[in-house]
Amino acid sequence: MAKETQPLVDPTILFRFEVRLLQHKLEWSSRGLNLPESCRLPSFGALSGGPIFADLRVAWSTEGIGFTVKVVGKRAMPWCRDTRLDESDGVHLWFDTRNSPNIHRATQHCHRFLFLPAGGGPQRERPVATLVPINRARGNPKPIADKLLQIHAAPKHDGYEMSGLIPTSAMTGYEPIDQPRMGFFYMITDRELGNQSLTLSDLFPVAEDPSLWGEAALIGK
Repeated sequence: MAKETQPLVDPTILFRFEVRLLQHKLEWSSRGLNLPESCRLPSFGALSGGPIFADLRVAWSTEGIGFTVKVVGKRAMPWCRDTRLDESDGVHLWFDTRNSPNIHRATQHCHRFLFLPAGGGPQRERPVATLVPINRARGNPKPIADKLLQIHAAPKHDGYEMSGLIPTSAMTGYEPIDQPRMGFFYMITDRELGNQSLTLSDLFPVAEDPSLWGEAALIGK
């Protein structure tokens, strides 16, 4: 049997992908958010052989941006440390509220949010939500207050479920009515299952180069 060869070029780098973020009421409860199937996002990273193990749903409102994620197929508990964020299992979300696709260094409108299902507190059992600085950025978004980001996580027998809410006040330049397009990228990292991403893998500098992100169109009701 012939040995399968890897493509010389990741096919997803040849295109700039767009996803639709639907407007939805972000009603936070003691169990986080509940978003419908219509808010589920694709993983174009599968085109280059990337894994798919999570159901990620993202929606917007004038009050902010919310997400839910369900990770399945795990045998081990998520590995999370609030002191080692980049090495932890969790959900990374990047937003450029001014959608500048040709810049290679982040501006004050570029944000990187990280949500971990555990890793905080004395026993590392509490979920963690934080705004992470972007490496090599030319500008940084305004700082946000502690606990401004909302998060809820629940372990499952083969993974976890988690939801988060990023309020408008946590995003510099977020004006969804006047600016209905944003730069956008996501990556769900997992030591056991790999990394599920919107497009490119972490072999590319997606964490710091907005030109490698996709776009999100904010679709109203």
